[in-house]
Order: sequence, then C-alpha cells, then structure tokens
Amino acid sequence: MFCRAHRRVLMDGAMSKAGTLSDVIENIYDAGLEPALWNDVVVRIRDFVGGKACGLFSKDSISKFGLTHYYCGADPDYIRLYSETYCRFDPLSSLPPYGRVASIPDLVDYDEYRRGRFYQEWLKPQGCNDAANVVLEKSKSSRPILMTVLSGKRMVDEEMRRRIALVVPHANRALMINRTIESRQAEATALAETLNGLAAGIFLLDAACRIVHANAAGLRMLESDDVLRLIGGQLVTRDAQVNKILREIFSVGSHAAIAGGDRSLSLIAHDGERYVAHVLPLASVMRNGTQRSSEAVAALFVRKAALSTRSSGELLARSFNLTPSEIRVLFAVVELAGVSEVAQSLGIAETTVKTHLKRVFAKTGTSRQADLVKLAAGFSNPLND
Repeated sequence: MFCRAHRRVLMDGAMSKAGTLSDVIENIYDAGLEPALWNDVVVRIRDFVGGKACGLFSKDSISKFGLTHYYCGADPDYIRLYSETYCRFDPLSSLPPYGRVASIPDLVDYDEYRRGRFYQEWLKPQGCNDAANVVLEKSKSSRPILMTVLSGKRMVDEEMRRRIALVVPHANRALMINRTIESRQAEATALAETLNGLAAGIFLLDAACRIVHANAAGLRMLESDDVLRLIGGQLVTRDAQVNKILREIFSVGSHAAIAGGDRSLSLIAHDGERYVAHVLPLASVMRNGTQRSSEAVAALFVRKAALSTRSSGELLARSFNLTPSEIRVLFAVVELAGVSEVAQSLGIAETTVKTHLKRVFAKTGTSRQADLVKLAAGFSNPLND
C-alpha cells in the first residue's frame, strides 16, 4: 500500500502533464483582462485538479437559482437542466465561506443525499459521485461567483482540495479585475451616451488639435464639412484666423493658457449661420502637469448661436402659467424684436401684441424685451430635440 507522500508524488507527476500551476495562474490572469478566456481557463483548472468537469456559476442565496457562466466536461443539456430545475435541489443550499473547499459530504448527510433527486437525476447520470465547491469572491453579494469541480467516480480527496485551494486567490483577483473593467466600461458607455444626447458638438482634442473623441453632434458637424473640418486627423475651422487662435491655445507647452482668460471663439458657416465655441481644459491634465501627445488636453464645445424655441416653450408655459398665445408672442419677440414685425408675422394687431406682451412681463417678472431673450435662453434645452 502506497504511503500518502508516495501517492502525492504520483499524482503530481500525472497532473503536471495537464499543465503546471504557473500555467493555470497565467491563464487565469489573462481571463481577468479578457473574460471570454474563462472558457479555456475552466478546462485548465479541471485538468490541473484532476476533475471530470469544471464550471464557474453564480447562485442566489435566497431563491437558490443557479446560473452557469463558463464550464467544461459537462453535457450542455445538463447545464440547462441545472438552471431550470436542479439548482433547487443542489446540496449547496448554504454557501461556505470564501476560499473554503467543500465537498458534498461536508454539506449534507451523504447517504441521504444519494437518495435525493439531485444525485439520482443530475449527478449520477453524468458518471459523478461527488463535487467540490468553493466561493471565489470575498464580497457579500447575494449572488457570488462559485467554482464547482465534479470529481467523477471517486470522492473529492485532500489532493483535489489542495489544488483547488491553490487556484482560489488568483481566480478571486481575476474576477475583481473583470468587475473593475466592466464598471469602467459601463461608466464610459453612460458618459458617451450622455454626451451624444447633447445638442452641442463636443470634441476632446490633444495638444496638436487631433480628435481623441467626438460626440454625435460633433460628428454631424464634421460630416457637413463647413464650419469645422477634419484634415489629417486634426480639427480645423473654416476661418483661417480663428484656426490660428485655436492652435495657439492648444499648442504644446501652453496648457496654462487653456485655463486662463475667456477662451471663446466665434465661427461663421458659409451660409452666414453663427456658431460659438468654448475651450475647457481637462482637470486631470492641469493637476499632474504631464501629457502625452495621444491624450486629450481640453474639450471644445461648439453650438449654433440660435435659440431653440421648440424645446423650451412648454417648460416656460408651465413655469409662468403662460397661455399658448402669450408663448407665441414671447418667442416672436425674441426672434423678431419689434412689435410691428411680431404683429405682421403672427397676423394679429399691434395692440394685441402689446396686450400679450404686458401680461408676459407681469407673469415672468421682467420689464424689457432683452430680459425675455435672456429668460428664453436660460430655459433652452441643451439636449438634442
């Protein structure tokens, strides 16, 4: 009869053919950066620990619903059956603490378990008698990630437990990396969607005015190839003088100039439409004082110098209890200024315009037409209509 040490030597030699621990760890951290690689990792873990099948799954501690994320060595039909039916009969009803490798006899009475549905209908038909389970996350999530290794005909032994335990801390860190990357990607996606909802064009530019990122409105401006253009990857304005000023602001070594003074530019399209551009330094650049040429140093906000009455009319009406006729007069005054021009545009008498205008002044607490322009501009919707 072999002694325990001799048996371990034989097992180490046999399992080394399936890959060393360092090979497994290397692949685990690769999966930390690219989650799709977990499909290959579970194969390597299974071979390293000497199991028949291996999988990563999450199980809700309350509903007992289990969902397998990555697996190998098991029939896909059994994976589906587990989620649909047998997760409720899984002896893993209460999760062991993080890092503790628990086999089925550690969790329930084994003889009683063998008479139950989980063993008779799910585990035994797969040619397995036991399974090793371990929680891979330290968080107190109600649905932590676990790893299960089905051991085949033999029971889970100390050597399998030891090998699984060697893998756990690395799998834990890789999963933390996965979650961090997912969180950052979600934040970036939410930010991009928010920026795309703005009516103003937004461009993140590096020191050479190369575009690092542009929102949807900015891309539309570039597509029109008018007030702004993209030449050789650089943002260029239609006006040569404005273009020179823009480059001076963004020139290498002039980051402090970006933050100082009024960095506003006036742009004119070929049809005479006016646009206003504002330069905003990126705080991270100003804090660390260093910058690589491939990174954005500032943001350029570009919007048409026109008031959108469609988006703010309803809000103004609700805020000041203005009637539809009063709103029409208010915006006509904003766009046309003169009472006679407003009367002619709306097809009403000047006295009627003056009456509505008097009521608008009273309701909004203003006294001049210039005040109404400011008020309407303040209620203008910055989002795309």
